[in-house]
Amino acid sequence: MRYVIVGAGAVGGAIGGRLAESGREVALVARGAHGAALREHGLRLDTPDASLTLRPPVLEGPDGYRPRADDVLVLAVKTQDTVAALDAWAPVAGDVPVVCAQNGVANEDLALRRFPRVYGMCVWLPSQYLSPGRITAPCAPLTGMLHLGAHPGGVDDTARRISADLEASRFLSPVVPDVMRWKYAKLLLNLANAAEAVSGPIEGQPLTDVVAAARAEGVAALNAAGIAFAGEDEQEQLRGDRMRVRPVAGAERVGGSSWQSLRRGAGSIEADYLNGEIVLLGRRFGVPTPVNETLRRLAAEFARTGRPAGSLPAAELAALTGVV
Repeated sequence: MRYVIVGAGAVGGAIGGRLAESGREVALVARGAHGAALREHGLRLDTPDASLTLRPPVLEGPDGYRPRADDVLVLAVKTQDTVAALDAWAPVAGDVPVVCAQNGVANEDLALRRFPRVYGMCVWLPSQYLSPGRITAPCAPLTGMLHLGAHPGGVDDTARRISADLEASRFLSPVVPDVMRWKYAKLLLNLANAAEAVSGPIEGQPLTDVVAAARAEGVAALNAAGIAFAGEDEQEQLRGDRMRVRPVAGAERVGGSSWQSLRRGAGSIEADYLNGEIVLLGRRFGVPTPVNETLRRLAAEFARTGRPAGSLPAAELAALTGVV
């Protein structure tokens, strides 16, 4: 199989880099300074064990792409960029399988409107993209845990083949018939992203209280909607000691994906599809979600105005969210 990684940033670069390292055929899709660095110098993938330079081919987009019967399109852009990516690739990619390696739960249905074979991937993959051409993946001995399954449900041979390639590339990749149950569990964890992005590391009160309140709203909204999600014990049992964050030589300590978006000045952020997903469910099913609405609004404002990541004092965030 050939893996075409649409959005070779932190997650896409780590997945594509590990697949390439293990001898799988990979093409990375990246634009701008990042794409130029990948073409000129290759992908630098820094891990706790090694600094790798990998040189898979790099595409700027679908122009010049020729689909093959064994292709897999791995969608790794942020959700706010999903529609643009799908609209660009659908006319040329035909019926190739699409794997949504993304946070949030909106991407799979967006893809299913345009592609007949869609797979959800629950991404537990701490990774960093702050400078062009360089990705840091600090977990070891496995780089990440990537649950995989057909959407809207089920398991098939394509999912098994993809999983086998991932498991040969330093990932744990369980094939499950209910992948969205795992993605909703990840959504609850990702509700902390906006708080971290605007106020910095979630270390001690009051930020831990803000995150706990956001999660409580999320659990209440999912329960009201009748949406199942994996439990924390179930997740931890699978991860075990197989993926622990370890130091990476020369890498600074950074935040998660939303924090990185603000740090890079990306101009957009995924909060509408993380905290905003809970707000949507709350409005549909009559569950108050004021903490998530405030986090969504603040994160979007930071991205729109270019305010620096982590610059809102934690006490002020707690007051704004009503968590005191």
